[in-house]
Amino acid sequence: MAVSGGGDSMGMLALAQRDIPGRFLVISVDHDLRAESAADAAHVAAICADIAVPCHIHKLVWPSGKPAANVQAEARAARYAAMRTLCETRNIPHLVTAHHADDQAETVLMRLARGSGLSGLSGIRASRRLGGDVTLSRPCLHMPRTALIAAAWDAGFSPREDPSNSDERYERTRFRAFLAREAAFDPARLAQVAAHLAQSDDALEWVTDLAFESRVRTRAGTDAGAGLAMDPHGLPAELRRRLMLRAFAAMAAPEPRAADLGRFMDTLESGGKATLSGLYGSGGAEWTLLRE
Repeated sequence: MAVSGGGDSMGMLALAQRDIPGRFLVISVDHDLRAESAADAAHVAAICADIAVPCHIHKLVWPSGKPAANVQAEARAARYAAMRTLCETRNIPHLVTAHHADDQAETVLMRLARGSGLSGLSGIRASRRLGGDVTLSRPCLHMPRTALIAAAWDAGFSPREDPSNSDERYERTRFRAFLAREAAFDPARLAQVAAHLAQSDDALEWVTDLAFESRVRTRAGTDAGAGLAMDPHGLPAELRRRLMLRAFAAMAAPEPRAADLGRFMDTLESGGKATLSGLYGSGGAEWTLLRE
């Protein structure tokens, strides 16, 4: 269970200690990016010691130096890598975080502003594979932030908030402030929208599975190895896009950016040839993909 010391993760700790005592381990990551970070981690460790919950403190090491740009993204990537490693080392199959309905609402608005499609607007998923045999789970997605903070204080815990959570230089914080100002945008309703869109996204993925089985076949390639041939004709645009992404994944090619993929598919649609993410594509009666 990931516990930073903030009100939401402390609330999740309180609920877990009430409902499933003795069945979890706490990990708190000291990012070493603020002077107070070591004290925050020590605060988590002290609370865990008081309630007899095992706790592991992991201090991040930055071999190439602490990030100067994209700090939150870099910290997030390093944090999840460290937590996944701990889970794998101790044969723990589930990593649990305290993402809640307000986080979901912020995510939906952020992705809406970026022009995301259905998958992006589906928001934060309740669970996903983190890698290896570790599953990332978010059991509090249906709960408002206020409920988690109340649970923390009711348990006698005193949360310590990261100042960056109120720093509007960060995109998420700006959307958090927007939601606080605009009563018409109810976080619970936005989270509900994300849940509906996630169901639609799952349905399309199910259809994509069927289309991949019936529309894609292995094709003899060049010295670079076998490729794929697909019949996209008559399929809706979104299904063609998902089918192409599935083909890229099947050929172990990096997932391209949406705009690049759109241009690539437009070229194939017109019968042309193009390269993208290490693959060579050719249009025509059927589309073919080979490794460059």
